[in-house]
Amino acid sequence: MKWLLETVAVAFAMFSAIPMPRIDWKRENMRCALGAFPLVGAVIGFAWWGWAAAVSYLALPAILRGAVLCVLPALLTGGIHLDGYADVSDALASHASPERKQEILRDPHIGAFAAIRLCVYFAVYFGLCCAVEPTATALWCAGIGFTLSRALSAAALTVFPLAEGSSLARTFADAADKSLVRGVVGAEVLLCAVALCGVGGYAGCAVVCAAAIVFARYAHTAKTQFGGISGDLAGWFLQKAELWMLLALVAVQAMEARI
Repeated sequence: MKWLLETVAVAFAMFSAIPMPRIDWKRENMRCALGAFPLVGAVIGFAWWGWAAAVSYLALPAILRGAVLCVLPALLTGGIHLDGYADVSDALASHASPERKQEILRDPHIGAFAAIRLCVYFAVYFGLCCAVEPTATALWCAGIGFTLSRALSAAALTVFPLAEGSSLARTFADAADKSLVRGVVGAEVLLCAVALCGVGGYAGCAVVCAAAIVFARYAHTAKTQFGGISGDLAGWFLQKAELWMLLALVAVQAMEARI
């Protein structure tokens, strides 16, 4: 039990801004930390549900509901994945060689393209957060979506080749018991997909399809443009997956409203 709690604490300490007890990171509590990573998504899903319930109870404006839903993932994760999204945006905009793109990823400064794409990202994500109807089904789909994106991200670190210089990703990938993590995250991906399709109907199936398409693009982009995956690319994938999953959910809601 202590090993399990420490494993979860390592995952939350690395991938969230939620305070955790201070523990030493050792091989035994890091070997399945990637398997606990999706639990961070579950917490974000519960936060979405709680805020939507509070807005309904207090009869607050929909725009306020959307604004808080928009920033909750960043607040709860400390923006760790947004940092990767920004770095990869700069690297992709350079149209340089894979080696040069890796250098851009390691540059601590933010470039113009990263700033532009972050602004566009939040504008679109905010609009979708305001547009989504916070029904029980939609909130379930969103919450499971946050979990699914992290399960897929963890799976990639144990399956895809790592790029040279991907220090943080390599730290977790090398410490992981890959056969154990693959089994755990494989089960998590399957459970999330089944739950989305079972609970969400057409909307849930659309969310799964959106995640699968972004994951396929992630694999292709990492291989052809960066020579492998890294922590920054993992963050880029996660942010894009969550944006497109929410877009799929809103699109199905809009189509169902017209029928």
